[in-house]
Amino acid sequence: MTGADLGLMFIIIGVIMLLAEAVTPGVFLVVPATVLIVLGAIGLIAPGLLLSMWSPIIALVIGVPVFMVTVRAYQKLSPPMPPTTTVATSLIGMEGVVVTEVCPNNIRGKVKIQNDIWSATSTRPIEVGYRVRVVHSEGVHVKVEPIGAVPEAECK
Repeated sequence: MTGADLGLMFIIIGVIMLLAEAVTPGVFLVVPATVLIVLGAIGLIAPGLLLSMWSPIIALVIGVPVFMVTVRAYQKLSPPMPPTTTVATSLIGMEGVVVTEVCPNNIRGKVKIQNDIWSATSTRPIEVGYRVRVVHSEGVHVKVEPIGAVPEAECK
């Protein structure tokens, strides 16, 4: 096997890894694929270099900077996203709709806030369909108040 053959194999493996990365989430294969492609290109340009006694040192001298540049480039292209979880305290002030009648002193009522259904209570009865605002939260339960006028009602 010649250095050019080894370089070509590195490039082929790197391209396969990039294709695999394109169909799977995450960026686990981009960095080693990039390093392999660069080392493969060096093997094609200078075939004797990959099979010499200097090849481990060359791999480190080239691999580490390529690794760092690839990681930095990915960080610039894909900034971190905020967490997608909702905690109860982040609900205060949010608006929702009553989906199961909300009654004082119990948490059988349900409100839909964004795409989630939360157990709810209130200081007064609120019928299904009325808009509410979260004024307090504790665990998975929220305390809501109606937005606008709500007719007096009694809980069943």
